[in-house]
Amino acid sequence: MRPRAQPALLLLLFVRAVVPQARPPRSHSLLYLFMGASQPDLGLPLFEALGYLDDQLFVSYDHESRRAEPRAPWLQGGTSSQLWLQLSQSLKGWDHMFTVDFWTIMDNHNHSQVKSLGVFPGSHTLQVILGCEVREDNSTRGFWKYGYDGQDHLEFCPETLDWKAAEPGAQATKLEWEVHKIRAKQNKVYLERDCPEQLQQLLEVGRGTLDQQVAPSVTVTRHMSSATTTLRCRALHFYPPNITMQWLKDRQPLEAKDVELRTMLPNGDGTYQARVALTVPYGEEQRFTCWVEHPGLDQPIAATWEPSLSSSLVIGIASGITVCVLTIFFGILYQIFKKRQASRGALGDYVLAECQ
Repeated sequence: MRPRAQPALLLLLFVRAVVPQARPPRSHSLLYLFMGASQPDLGLPLFEALGYLDDQLFVSYDHESRRAEPRAPWLQGGTSSQLWLQLSQSLKGWDHMFTVDFWTIMDNHNHSQVKSLGVFPGSHTLQVILGCEVREDNSTRGFWKYGYDGQDHLEFCPETLDWKAAEPGAQATKLEWEVHKIRAKQNKVYLERDCPEQLQQLLEVGRGTLDQQVAPSVTVTRHMSSATTTLRCRALHFYPPNITMQWLKDRQPLEAKDVELRTMLPNGDGTYQARVALTVPYGEEQRFTCWVEHPGLDQPIAATWEPSLSSSLVIGIASGITVCVLTIFFGILYQIFKKRQASRGALGDYVLAECQ
């Protein structure tokens, strides 16, 4: 059996391959991720769906419960609306379509046995990503891709109404699906009409929440090892996720080959964090600047590493303060001692008169 990628990693790779990572502020996307396993021993359901609007999870569905669950606060109160009912029904339809396509692909790979008995010679996975993007100029783009056992498999081409095989094993399924012209036309209608319409409806429901812009907080830290000195620039708690982060040396941009690729991760509250690192010569850290641009910022942020007080300096300052305090304290004691000595000297010159 061929090695399979981890499901979460595979879906992340699909998203990065299909959806642009830095869209203009007025560009919006609707994305569905489908995933399932032929046997439950991998810890995966037979079918699971996740829906994302502008990179925010807003709905989930699984084969066991056959129910759609709202995952975004702006959608919680609308579960009885007509839009939610349509969404729930469409996910049930995707559940059925996913199962049929899964069987077809396994059959064409000779990976299925007696269907009526539900017997498999090994467990396999199927992943699907489909959705659409509405750009700033109102033009649209649709995408529909299949991955099988952790590898790219098939991609639908709405312009030509055919499928592009990513590997030789996908040829049989490609030919079988291209025979059914009705299916291809239905796919095209969904990508070019139904998906953008649903996207606009969801944007109306989430208006206000999805339009907000949260500016990042930016920090630069230094990390040293025996061999290298690394500066790390972190942008925290920002939305939307389209952000520009680059390193400058002496106020001039560095070439991409000299900079570590940016890492972007979602937070649990709907915001994002990103990091970019750079290896620099020791002692030259302050020649480098992290330049950050984001729609939530009035102007870009230029962040540099600021050296903190060293422990030896802190100890020196603390020691100096202690010496000063002790000097003052002993000075006061000395003055008190001198005054007492003077008082005793005065008493020594005084003689009591003898009693008669």
